[in-house]
Amino acid sequence: MKSATGNGQAENPGSRRVCLSVTAFPVPGIAPGAPEREAGAMNVSVLRRWNWLCLLGTLLVSTWESVSQNAPEVIREALVIESLGRAGRNTLFTDALESQIVAGTWEPPQAGQVITLADGRQRTWTNAVANTNDWFSGPAMRGGYLYFAVNATEPRVVLLNASGHNMAYVNGEPRAGDLYQYGYVQSPVLLRPGRNDFLLVAGRGRLRASLLTPRAPVSLNLGDPTVPDLILGQPVRTSAAVIVINATTNWQRDLSLTAEWSGQVSRTLLPALPPLTTRKVAFQIEGPAPAAAESGTVTLSLISGGATLDEQPLTLRIRRPDQPRKQTFVSGIDGSLQYFAVNPGQGFSGPPALFLSLHGASVEGIGQAESYAPKRNGHVVSPTNRRPYGFDWEEWGRLDALEVLDLATAQFSPDPSRIYLTGHSMGGHGTWSLGATFPDRFAAVGPSAGWISFFSYGGTNPYTNATPVEAILRRASASSDTLALLTNFLHLGVYVIHGDADDNVPVREARRMREELGRFHRDVAWYEQPGAGHWWDASDEPGADCVDWAPMFDFFNRHRIPADYERRQIHFVTVNPGVSSRSHWLGIEGQMQALEPSDVQAQWDPGQQRVSATTRNVRRLVLETASMNLRPGTGLQVEVDGQKLENLQPDSTVPSLPYFPGQSRPWQKPVRLAKDGDRWVQATAPNPLQKTPARYGPFKDAFRHRFLFVYGTHGTPEENAWAFQKARFDAESFWYRGNGSIEILPDTEFDPVATRDRGVILYGNRDSNSAWPLLLAESPIQVRRGEVRIGDRVIARSDLACLFLQPRRDSAFASVGVVSGSGVQGMRLTQRLPYFLAGTGYPDCLVVSPKVLQEGTAGIVTAGFFGPDWMVNSGQFAWTE
Repeated sequence: MKSATGNGQAENPGSRRVCLSVTAFPVPGIAPGAPEREAGAMNVSVLRRWNWLCLLGTLLVSTWESVSQNAPEVIREALVIESLGRAGRNTLFTDALESQIVAGTWEPPQAGQVITLADGRQRTWTNAVANTNDWFSGPAMRGGYLYFAVNATEPRVVLLNASGHNMAYVNGEPRAGDLYQYGYVQSPVLLRPGRNDFLLVAGRGRLRASLLTPRAPVSLNLGDPTVPDLILGQPVRTSAAVIVINATTNWQRDLSLTAEWSGQVSRTLLPALPPLTTRKVAFQIEGPAPAAAESGTVTLSLISGGATLDEQPLTLRIRRPDQPRKQTFVSGIDGSLQYFAVNPGQGFSGPPALFLSLHGASVEGIGQAESYAPKRNGHVVSPTNRRPYGFDWEEWGRLDALEVLDLATAQFSPDPSRIYLTGHSMGGHGTWSLGATFPDRFAAVGPSAGWISFFSYGGTNPYTNATPVEAILRRASASSDTLALLTNFLHLGVYVIHGDADDNVPVREARRMREELGRFHRDVAWYEQPGAGHWWDASDEPGADCVDWAPMFDFFNRHRIPADYERRQIHFVTVNPGVSSRSHWLGIEGQMQALEPSDVQAQWDPGQQRVSATTRNVRRLVLETASMNLRPGTGLQVEVDGQKLENLQPDSTVPSLPYFPGQSRPWQKPVRLAKDGDRWVQATAPNPLQKTPARYGPFKDAFRHRFLFVYGTHGTPEENAWAFQKARFDAESFWYRGNGSIEILPDTEFDPVATRDRGVILYGNRDSNSAWPLLLAESPIQVRRGEVRIGDRVIARSDLACLFLQPRRDSAFASVGVVSGSGVQGMRLTQRLPYFLAGTGYPDCLVVSPKVLQEGTAGIVTAGFFGPDWMVNSGQFAWTE
């Protein structure tokens, strides 16, 4: 299988480097500013500052070509320090240096300076020198810090091109990192006259950094393209995406991108780009069918006001119709361009089968698809998980898999009873996870070398002996707990493959699942390859045996998804109806205890026209009668938890919502039941402003539906600067982890009507973000300067960080997510909260103090879930203060 190198490893060709003075000695810095477009909302001093920056932007453009083209400025000397806390795949982390940054007391380090951790251990800053390949390595490069300073003689924008870091602070401003060392992360940063501080958080053992001079004030970066393959003999009508770098201190609002293919030019208008940012933008490619060749070239031209700013060639593969290929599509998650890979089947008649195959960590979707020989009964389709590492097929990775499954189903019209799921390594985990979460979507699953969950393999804290607030965090990550959903595999055939000498994913993971399933499941097949490691191929046949295993595909061919009317018994478990709410004719729309397992065992008796069910932690239950063929003039008979309800008629008030990834099939003739105290009663469709499967939380659920970031401009200069920088940092981070493309707007330009039904993430508080009263006037949580109000409780502090979500009350499914603080210190405290890291659990609401950076969960003020009405009093909150 091909690894995830793709097109993204090389530097942007033609980039120049700037030679500056590099030193590890501290001198005073200059406080960072805010974007110029909000200058009118700030005080006079800030206005003057941004008038100066506008002048600087003009200076940069006019003097661009006079920049020195000296040798590359590679950072070879720095100060380093070992890890200053504890991180991992957890909601919160501890870090003594980050504690200083949040408090505003951090000063550039000196060699020999000591930092004392909360437990009394000490770490020392030491000098470090890069090796001959310009990499810094050693213990400090696993979770520690690297610091260097750059002296500049004049204002200048450069590109920080670093690899191996989680993130960077440049003069105090957070910028996205390149943890997986792809090499294409180029962050435009403003060097000010004098000393500039670069503080990089190290990741996986090595790190390198250099500074580049941009090709132009606004330029293309082709290091990370999302591209389709062109098909021989088929006219070109497709889309691709590349990065645009705005290396100026002004907004860029008049950009377009032309793509010339075989003499035909397509023009795409680009979104506005904020100052000193990058964004991956999609564009159209149209033209005649490609001729016989292995590749073709598209010429890209970046244009503003009729002037060409940059021009680059982009190479696309040309494939025969019978070869594996990439197809691009616009994602409904964030409006970005993604791709999926297809290995087309050959030689069959009638509706094909569809095999959804999930790749492992570091592997591209196209590499996964190319690991199979062509099937004679169906197509192999491989989504991307948004990136080679992505989201481990959870959260946005799970949504990507479902989005691709829906697209492939629409394109290939497979036999709906012959859809199968398989994957290798991380994709094996994805197979376990998606199969358990959506048991009626697949006829059988085939995990190969798959791990069970983050709790068994990935280092996530399971919070055993949990405090009340830790129990809330555990529930917030419950969708990652494969074992909690184990009985859902009763709907599926399961074929497990593993090498017994696997040194990457230990075979104990597969054996544990065999043991657990063996307690109740009789349709489980097992194969261990003797002496095999993580990736193996035991034959000379096309395809790699560890994924393209013939006995597994034979097993698949013996399994079908039963029609709803054929399914007489259902045992369905969900931990979050917002993730998974339905299996065949049974649905769970609400819970008594949010994000605890909800369990229904139900049996349909067609002779008696009766459903008998027992429930656990279920508040709202749905029974689909469309497939039950009820006799005319009679209703459904139900016995639930020992209570009988007679002659129930289907609900005629079925809400109509647009489809989006992860949504269950629409109900046609549902009978709904709801708990009224200890009794069940017939109910109608839930109010869309209540918690429903379309919008259930927790916090990360706000990052859907083409979500956008809205930053506040009505606060103090420090608050406004933080809001823009944090929104930019989150946009960069979601691009890096999820191949995303996020729109960033100031609150002054937010239009609720124009953005209706889109998720909105607000940065700031009620005093600093003017979009707050438009979206959160009825929110039970209000954050202002100096206080956080949660229901009837007021916490008067200026150092609290607050994350929460609420429904958009002008939408039936979109949410508002809030990244807020009761003061600048609290705002800074949100900067590195890892909510884009899969498996980290963020409840509906989380309020923390700076104490978390020293003592972990002891610094949580409150964490909880809103009630069915999205209110605090009806919800479940845990407090430490």
